Amino acid sequence: MMSDSVSDKNVEIHVENGNEIHNEQSKKSGDDFVDPWNVISSSATGVDYDKLISRFGSSKIDDKLLQEIERVTQKPVHHLLRRGIFFSHRDMYEILKRHEQKKPFFLYTGRGPSSSALHFGHLIPFVFTKWLQETFDVPLVIQLTDDEKFLWKDLTVEEAQRLAFENAKDIIACGFDIEKTFIFSDFQYMGECPQFYQNVVRVQRSVTFNQVKGIFGFGDSDSIGKIAFPAVQAAPSFSSSFPSIFGKKADIPCLIPCAIDQDPYFRMTRDVAPRLGLPKPALLHSEFFPALQGAQTKMSASDPNSSVFLTDTPNQIKNKINKYAFSGGGATIEEHREKGGNCDVDISYQYLRFFLEDDDRLETIRKEYTSGELLTGHLKKELISILQKIVAEHQERRKLIDDNTVKTFMTPRRLKFNL
Repeated sequence: MMSDSVSDKNVEIHVENGNEIHNEQSKKSGDDFVDPWNVISSSATGVDYDKLISRFGSSKIDDKLLQEIERVTQKPVHHLLRRGIFFSHRDMYEILKRHEQKKPFFLYTGRGPSSSALHFGHLIPFVFTKWLQETFDVPLVIQLTDDEKFLWKDLTVEEAQRLAFENAKDIIACGFDIEKTFIFSDFQYMGECPQFYQNVVRVQRSVTFNQVKGIFGFGDSDSIGKIAFPAVQAAPSFSSSFPSIFGKKADIPCLIPCAIDQDPYFRMTRDVAPRLGLPKPALLHSEFFPALQGAQTKMSASDPNSSVFLTDTPNQIKNKINKYAFSGGGATIEEHREKGGNCDVDISYQYLRFFLEDDDRLETIRKEYTSGELLTGHLKKELISILQKIVAEHQERRKLIDDNTVKTFMTPRRLKFNL
């Protein structure tokens, strides 16, 4: 069953022939601009995700799908699903069908290691992926694209590898099961596993230069490394890239939780997969975690004041939220009491949507802030206490992770699951 609103081939043609033009028109007209490296919106409320679903050709996660997930898993859906933060999908019904039939699938997500510390935006896919792993009891592969960051950032190979190793510690601290999780660095794994590189080359031969330019907007002055890289991100979608985990089985599909800006990689992958005789990856797309300064852009690891990092002290967290978190409240207390606050643009409230798990408490905050009863300072205070707790607990878990633990997670091996 294909859950995409249009066929992948049609999406591919649309992207190839129109995406560069559309992106240039978007920049000029003030429309949203989204690619794997940039997210820009002219609206204070951020990206229009319904338009993005239409443009990318994915399917909206609706109440029907949420009910089906709960029916199949016999568990309540995660609050990131309930609140529409994961809002779009490709072939999730197929994954649910496989799970119900007791057929295997695996999870695949990743991280581009461009900084030594993760920020809260980086946490979203890992928090949700951990829930997926526990709920469906399936193996997980996590790709660290140190090669990508070497190609795009001013990093040496050695520095990119070091950052990947450090980021792995933060990822492990999220609580992943060591018996069901394989974390790998592209620089390292490419040399260890010929089957992985073989799949990279199979994808590379299947995508033309014109297609990759159309999908990703590459220009004539971009390095050939950038042009070839998308195939490296595509390869972990296939179980045959992990013979130590899946043996010779090449027919096990994967589910990829990721932010919507990563979808171009997997539209390309889904177009190529049938031609390689391999299953298409399924996807769950999340909204962007907004920068402290507002929802027009996603946060940047290179700007320490655009986000709260997992290395921040309690005082740094407090100062960042109080000083930089964009407010949807009135200019004065009197104005706020009279007109109320705007939760759609208020960053503190938006952060609570991601990290406050109590639905009733979140709704109370929304009503009180919208009515003007709750002041911006009190809203920020509530957020600060939640973020400080999350960071403190994460830092304690990370202290327990030594280099040997990381090396175990990053060693190709048989994982614990039923084929």
